[in-house]
Amino acid sequence: MAAPLLMDDVDTDQIIPSPYLKDMNADMAQGFLAYMRRTPEGEVKQDFVLERPAFKAAPILVVGRNFGCGSSREHAVWALRAFGIRCVIGVALADFFRENCINNAVLPISLHEPAWREVADWAVAADGGAPLRVDLATCTIEVDAGRRWSFEIADHARTRLME
Repeated sequence: MAAPLLMDDVDTDQIIPSPYLKDMNADMAQGFLAYMRRTPEGEVKQDFVLERPAFKAAPILVVGRNFGCGSSREHAVWALRAFGIRCVIGVALADFFRENCINNAVLPISLHEPAWREVADWAVAADGGAPLRVDLATCTIEVDAGRRWSFEIADHARTRLME
């Protein structure tokens, strides 16, 4: 299952807001996209994609362009992992973010625009009701309908993530 968060330029300050960095005991999962997932009063936004029941346990996040931009804040990937995300699929993930993903066992996939658009459209249409499989061994993304997309990842990163 893949959750579509198709917003462009989501930076590391949005992924994990700074108040969660000041508390050594902060719940990183709770801090993940906290200002998008909750109102200023702390109430959960039930209509936000990651708060919807179909996506609460989604291990794959399909994101917009330039996801993870901003600072090199490694906490952003820690928050992703704490929330249960194991793979991020986008068009052009920020360089620091991509490297931090690899260093923390989260698969960062940057697709070319046409393939990303197809995956994003599929994720929106599936609405959490169908599986999306990512196979790092074959570097493919596949859905039950038989549609398949290939992705590239550096050999050293692939080996590191698989081991």
